[in-house]
Amino acid sequence: MSTPPLLRMSGVSKAFPGVQALTGVEFELRAGEVHALMGENGAGKSTLIKMLAGVHTPDSGGVEMDGRPVSVTTPQRSVDLGIAVIHQELNLAPNLTVAQNLALGREPRTRLGTVDRKRLRREAAAKLERVGGGIDPDTVLGGLSVGMQQVVEIARAVAQNARVLVLDEPTAALSEAEAQRLFSLVEEMRGQGMGLLYISHRMEEVYRLADRITVFRDGHWVGTAPRSELEPEDIVARMVGRTLTDLYAHERHEPGEATLEAEGIGDGAGIGPLDLTLRAGEIVGLGGLIGAGRTEAAQLIFGAERIRTGRLRVGGRAVDHRSPLDAIRNGVGYVPESRKEQALFPEMSIRDNVVTTGVGLDRVSDFGVLRSGRISRRVAAQVEALRVRCSSALQRMTELSGGNQQKVVLGRWLAIAPRVLLLDEPTRGVDIGAKQEIYRIIDRLARDGVAVLIISSDLPELLGVSDRVLVMRNGSIAAELTREEATEETVMLHATGVAAGSR
Repeated sequence: MSTPPLLRMSGVSKAFPGVQALTGVEFELRAGEVHALMGENGAGKSTLIKMLAGVHTPDSGGVEMDGRPVSVTTPQRSVDLGIAVIHQELNLAPNLTVAQNLALGREPRTRLGTVDRKRLRREAAAKLERVGGGIDPDTVLGGLSVGMQQVVEIARAVAQNARVLVLDEPTAALSEAEAQRLFSLVEEMRGQGMGLLYISHRMEEVYRLADRITVFRDGHWVGTAPRSELEPEDIVARMVGRTLTDLYAHERHEPGEATLEAEGIGDGAGIGPLDLTLRAGEIVGLGGLIGAGRTEAAQLIFGAERIRTGRLRVGGRAVDHRSPLDAIRNGVGYVPESRKEQALFPEMSIRDNVVTTGVGLDRVSDFGVLRSGRISRRVAAQVEALRVRCSSALQRMTELSGGNQQKVVLGRWLAIAPRVLLLDEPTRGVDIGAKQEIYRIIDRLARDGVAVLIISSDLPELLGVSDRVLVMRNGSIAAELTREEATEETVMLHATGVAAGSR
C-alpha cells in the first residue's frame, strides 16, 4: 500500500460574488518535495493559498493530510495542522525585535507572569540556528533586509513544527545573494522531509528547485507533471492556453523629434550629471545594477526629487519640475517601481484610480462639474482597450491580480495622453500572459508617438522592448547602445565598468 501524500486537495471549488475563483481543482504535496504551482495572475493560486491558511474555506471538495480528511477553518487551525504560509507581504511586526517576533503570542513567562527575556532570547537563537543562524535576536526587525526578515518568518514556521510550507513569490524583493540563501534553505528543508509549495513566475527558480509542477488556468487545474517532463514553453502554453510566439511583439520604431532632453541634470547628492534624450515614438531602455541610480533618475525627471544641477526641456521648452504635478502638466507620466505603495489607491475602485491624476478632467466635466456618465464611459473604454479582467470598473483594486492592477496604472496615463512615459520595472510580479499584454500596450504607446523610458532589471525584457539602451553606473550614464549593440553581455560589461569605453 502506497504512502498517502502529505497534503491533498480534491475537487475543490470556491466562488465569490461575480467570480468563480476555483473549479474542481486537484493538488497534492508529498513529504520531502518542492512542488511548484504556476499560473497567470487570477488563475486561482492566491485563493488556494488562502484556503490552506484558513482564510477561506472551500464551497465543495475536500482537504486531506496524511490521508485523513481535515477542515482548515481558521488561521489557527492551519497552524495546528502544521501548515505555514510565507506571503509576499511578510506577516511580521517591524518595530519589535527578532526574538519578540519569533515568540509573538507565545512569549515565555516567569513565575510572576512577566516576559522571561533571557529565555525569550535563548529560544530565539535556537530557532534561528535551525535555519542557518547569522541573525542577532535582539535586532529590531525593521532594520533587517527583506531577505533576512523572510528568514525570520521561515524560522518561526519551522519552530511551530510546520510540515507544509507555502512560499508565495518569495524572491520578488530579494537581492541575488538573498535569493541564493533562500534556495539553499529550501533545499535543506526538503531534505528534512518538509513539503514545500512554491509559487513563482520565475521559470529559472522553478527549474532549479521544483520536483513537480502544477499549472492552474482560470481557476481550473490544467495538469501536473515532473519537472523533467516539461519544457518552459510547455508550461507557458498551459498557463495562457496558447503558444506565445513573440513575447515582446516589438517592431522597430522610427523616432521623431526630441520630446524630452536632459542636460547635466543631477540631485547634487550622487545622481548625475545625466545627459539623455527621449524622442517621440521611441522606447529607450535604462539598464544597470540595483543601486546604480535608475529609479532616482526617473524621479528627478518626474519632479519627485528636485533637480539641483543641469536643465530639462520638454517639447523644446525649458521646464522646472518642482513637483510631480508640474511634470504631469507638461505631459510627463511615471509608473513607479512599487505599484502597491506608490501608484495605487488600493481601497478605491478602478474608475477612481484611472481618473485620480486630476489632469484631463476637462474632458469629462462641464464648467468644473464632473459628469459621472462621461467618466464611466471613458473608463470603460480604457478597461476594454487594456483587457483588464474585472467584474466592472467599480471593482476595488485590492480584488484585482497584480497584472490587472498594473494595466489600470497604465490606463491612468493613457487617459491623459502623455508625451513622455517613464516606466520603472513595469512587469515586476506580473505573470507571463499579463507581461505580453503590457508589452503590447507599451508598443502601442510608442506607435502613437509617446516617448517611453523603461527601467528593467530583467535583461531579456529590456533588450526585447527597447529601440536603444542606456546603461547606468554610479549615478551616471555609462554607455548608450543601439539595438544591435545591446546584448546581455554588453549591458552587464558596462554596468560593472568592465567594458572598454564605459564612461
